[in-house]
Amino acid sequence: MALYSEKVMDHFRNPRNVGVIEDADGVGEVGNAKCGDIMKMYLKIRDDVVEDVKFETFGCGSAIASSSMATELIKGKPVSEAMKLTNKAVAEALDGLPAYKMHCSVLAEEAIQSALTDYYGKHPEKKPQDGQHKTA
Repeated sequence: MALYSEKVMDHFRNPRNVGVIEDADGVGEVGNAKCGDIMKMYLKIRDDVVEDVKFETFGCGSAIASSSMATELIKGKPVSEAMKLTNKAVAEALDGLPAYKMHCSVLAEEAIQSALTDYYGKHPEKKPQDGQHKTA
């Protein structure tokens, strides 16, 4: 069995949504001191929908693939769905990650949560009142 799935390799070789959104509505940056990976997510939100999402990742192939897949999973989706994205969903969408690389999918989830926290900090009137939002 190959160490990485074809989806992981595809998202590593051809990452989607790489870049910066200059006038982002929410920006989140997280890192893992142990492995050195750093992820930064940018969100553009219109009418409670993630209209655009971009990322910058400094890290290994699994970190890049996780960032890329996470952006694909939330782009065009309601913010309420983006808030519920889990590292497990990212890893499953990539057809799995080796156990020692699961922290990369956790970073992708945390980066999105951090960007959403930033968005709600700038727009507290839009924050859901039902407690669904996880804080990073």
